[in-house]
Amino acid sequence: MSKLTNAGTFALGRRTVNRMGYGAMQLAGPGVFGPPKDPAAAVAVLREAVESGVNHIDTSDFYGPHVTNRLIREALHPYPDDLTLVTKVGAARGADASWNPAQRPAELTSAVHDNLRNLGVDVLDVVNLRVMGRVDAPTEGSIEPQFAALAELQQRGLIRHLGLSNVTAAQVAEAQHIAEVVCVQNHYNLVHREDDALIELLGAQGIAYVPFFPLGGFTPLQSDRLAEVAGRLGATQMQVALAWLHARARNILLIPGTASLAHLRENLAAVDLRLEPAVMAELDAVGGQGH
Repeated sequence: MSKLTNAGTFALGRRTVNRMGYGAMQLAGPGVFGPPKDPAAAVAVLREAVESGVNHIDTSDFYGPHVTNRLIREALHPYPDDLTLVTKVGAARGADASWNPAQRPAELTSAVHDNLRNLGVDVLDVVNLRVMGRVDAPTEGSIEPQFAALAELQQRGLIRHLGLSNVTAAQVAEAQHIAEVVCVQNHYNLVHREDDALIELLGAQGIAYVPFFPLGGFTPLQSDRLAEVAGRLGATQMQVALAWLHARARNILLIPGTASLAHLRENLAAVDLRLEPAVMAELDAVGGQGH
């Protein structure tokens, strides 16, 4: 079984992680709400991910809510020393499965304690502030009160590192005046390229960029062109999309999610897919732009 030897590593604050990680969101029930149909299968996916070399797992206590963190604890606690768990706060789930902002300092503090309790740890490795703009894009506005509240919890020893999710470059700069930012998690992929400049800016500062929705927002034509390239390479569309992200910038960390062992193995194998310069250029053109 691969140990992600081709993934490479990158610093996440004072932690070092493989650039191929795992996102736990899909382990919850439909709509990321309620328990999975097969909890034992979810536990098996988590254990195989770690056995395969994954040492960066992305989660949140609002997945479920509470479902993915409890599964992670059941599957992996006591945690390996090199495993970095990255969680996020800033939202709450309604009884109707709605996603609601939970950005007040008291709500953020409560969420941090929920994550600590459900993961079974005394300190959280990384906590991302998930800013509640649009689902697939950030919106401008000050995040000082929210990030300052998390920085205070960091100073109290409950959080090792802080990050941001669904933010603009201006919001990153604002947060950096309050505390160190070790990662930014935004919507970015082959065709959703608005963060090209931000990735370069963060890379120059040694800050990780963690894209979500690796296949989100594709038009049918773009999907057809990606499928054609994938077919030539003998790979899946998801593998090619992940391989492109992996090659795009060395500060990009991947967190594809799945509840399937077969898909987990396919996703992890994406780091073994070598994209020649001509293929990278062809894929860049799928998004309608180069860089």
